[in-house]
Amino acid sequence: MQDAAQEVDVIVAGAGQAGLSSAYHLRRTGFEPERDFVILDHAPRPGGAWQFRWPSLTYGKVHGMHSLPGMELTDADPARPSSEVIAEYFDAYERTFGLGVRRPVDVRTVREGDGGRLLVETSAGTWSTRALINATGTWDRPFWPRYPGQETFRGRQLHTAQYPGPEEFAGRRVVVVGGGASGTQHLLEIAPYAAETTWVTRRPPVFREGPFDEGAGRAAVALVEERVRQGLAPTSVVSVTGLPLNDVVRQGIEDGVLDRLPMFDRITPDGVEWNDGRHADADVILWATGFRAAIDHLAPLRLREPGGGIRVEGTRAVADPRIHLVGYGPSASTIGANRAGRAAVRDIRQLLSEVPAAA
Repeated sequence: MQDAAQEVDVIVAGAGQAGLSSAYHLRRTGFEPERDFVILDHAPRPGGAWQFRWPSLTYGKVHGMHSLPGMELTDADPARPSSEVIAEYFDAYERTFGLGVRRPVDVRTVREGDGGRLLVETSAGTWSTRALINATGTWDRPFWPRYPGQETFRGRQLHTAQYPGPEEFAGRRVVVVGGGASGTQHLLEIAPYAAETTWVTRRPPVFREGPFDEGAGRAAVALVEERVRQGLAPTSVVSVTGLPLNDVVRQGIEDGVLDRLPMFDRITPDGVEWNDGRHADADVILWATGFRAAIDHLAPLRLREPGGGIRVEGTRAVADPRIHLVGYGPSASTIGANRAGRAAVRDIRQLLSEVPAAA
């Protein structure tokens, strides 16, 4: 016989920036951790997806890391790995605010329960909740494009999620696929070690000169926001902001490292080739092709639109006001996640005040 579900008002799924920000605002507005809400995180330790980042991504290389609400991240050594700096910060944050994150707990499915509640089935039992803040991010859903001949390649293929640092590519011919920030960072790191690098992207990269001010940031977020409002799969905020043209990037362009080729047409056993006859030998193909939202556990609720995404107004799923997606689409940046956490809690407080707790 199945154990009875544990009842809470709110479940927060995920303890990265979005989940911790949401938990802070829940607590600040009177919700008690463990009594009124629980935070479920599948990672083994505090740190969200940051704990899995490669060692060469030092804190000084991180773009736009925003402090969590209520506690600044100060005096961090820019030379330390970001995985260490941010994991320690998140750990201190959880302890300071007594958030009681439960880990490792995998959220497997969310389905309709009794009396207007949601049933959240996990590796640590089942919860019955009145609202869900979904803050599961994207790290667990690396996107691997498919190309003809991919299975014949005799070298190594890996994704950004598995990137070990540049030393492992010493003496190798490396094809880096992807025009985002990760792709350019990988190229610039790998080039001094590799025998040869080739950079391919689907679209020509857009380099952004000058400061990225608040107005430009708002405009970029608005473009992503419009997509999720229409129920389209979200793009990343960086995809509409362009790549910052700093001194390191300028040097990479001058040295020929950031010399982009259009996307190849097929993969061969020893490299990649284009329909015009060009061929690039490769020992490694590194797919810096981004991530997709980790929302498969919400499938029983049938929230997806024909466009592939979940229609969201603010953070609220249009099809189900009990579900809030924080860190999804326009709130995927660290500052966006902070603001979205506050907005989600405000809406949930309103929802719970309108709907009786008991069925």
